[in-house]
Amino acid sequence: MNFQLDLQSGVPVYRQIIDQVHAARASGAIGPGERLPTVRQLAVDLKVNPNTVVRAYRELELTGVLTTHQGTGTFLTNEVVERSESEHRQKLDQLVGEFVARAGREGFTVQDLQEALTQFGQ
Repeated sequence: MNFQLDLQSGVPVYRQIIDQVHAARASGAIGPGERLPTVRQLAVDLKVNPNTVVRAYRELELTGVLTTHQGTGTFLTNEVVERSESEHRQKLDQLVGEFVARAGREGFTVQDLQEALTQFGQ
């Protein structure tokens, strides 16, 4: 997994790490049981304070996305958040609305987003 930061986005670095783990999981770039970089290694790679990486990993652990085993590393779990169909649809609609609004503020159209999502999924 290759993390990249956008320091001009206004999104906190720890949040960018969290979002990238979720995106990699959703796209299949990483799967259950795969090992993530150590806190120290990711901090060096991204040129950030290790506490920033700790914060991101801790939040991902609290939500059940990651698990850390002392001495062996941090791994993606296979845990899936259970939701009813209506809750699932409501959450998806909320996320899509936020995404479209944010992209619109940056000058992108829905067609731009569709093309980008199609390429992202390949």
